[in-house]
Amino acid sequence: MFAAPPNIEAQIWSQVPDELQLWDRESEFVRVKRQGQKLGSFLEGPCFDLAGNLYVVDIAFGRILRVDPDKRWTVVAEYDGEPNGLKIHQDGRIFVADHKLGILLLDPEQRSVRPFLTRYRFEPFKGVNDLFFAANGDLYFTDQGSTGLQDPTGRVFRLRTTGELDLLIANGPSPNGLVLNLEEKTLYVCMTRANSVWRVPLLPNYGGVDKVGAMLQLSGSYSGGPDGIAIDEDGNLYVCHPGLGSVWVFDRFGEPIYRIKSPAGRSTTNLAFGGKDRKTLFITESSTGSILTAPIPHVGRQMYSHSEKPGAIAH
Repeated sequence: MFAAPPNIEAQIWSQVPDELQLWDRESEFVRVKRQGQKLGSFLEGPCFDLAGNLYVVDIAFGRILRVDPDKRWTVVAEYDGEPNGLKIHQDGRIFVADHKLGILLLDPEQRSVRPFLTRYRFEPFKGVNDLFFAANGDLYFTDQGSTGLQDPTGRVFRLRTTGELDLLIANGPSPNGLVLNLEEKTLYVCMTRANSVWRVPLLPNYGGVDKVGAMLQLSGSYSGGPDGIAIDEDGNLYVCHPGLGSVWVFDRFGEPIYRIKSPAGRSTTNLAFGGKDRKTLFITESSTGSILTAPIPHVGRQMYSHSEKPGAIAH
């Protein structure tokens, strides 16, 4: 439908050190999700703090890792869970979307996690996946579980700063990464098993959602479809496509403008903007435990953790 977009070369920025790769350890994630495939780690959820440290999660072995600006790796927390996404609040709290346990809070000083939000209407979540903070502090997150085309009951939630929990989508075929547009009137959600990105218009005054449609329809990949997603200051969308080892960049109208290809494995799971000018894309490549970087000609959108006006979310 479109001409092939130009490539942007990525490179390996850092990799999980050998001493932190758990090749001989078993886990439920490895046994079920990876069908016994040998893994030393499985990286997801990259997010920078104000000091320039990059946090990533390791869903395979219940770990949260930190990489400092000198590329030194530290295990911040290790627990009986399956962390899949991570975002940092403006007040410094670190929120973790854990497939097994729900939304958690990480204390990097105590190196511990504790429950924050574990149920919806007295029932456990299916398996939360990723999360995103709006400018006012509202928290959006996906509840993927094992949903897909065979069971399109994945959910998308919004936790208001007042503590009210809104169910926005209840029929998603594997909702995954999500991001708001620049005006914060539209939510984009990666539907992994449908190989698409949904456009979810938000009605004003917390009135729910309007007519939901497919913004992007991708093709290919042996391991599913779009995973993590981000947006830059020009409204361009950056979509991780595991299996194809790529990040696709689409303009605000949905036309492809760049392709960023992995020089390592093909499991490009998630991404974050970094560097002093936010013109470097940091990408987790999970199968090799790598963090890739790629220069981009646009400025990444500033994350909520780095903005100035506080928004308090209910404890």
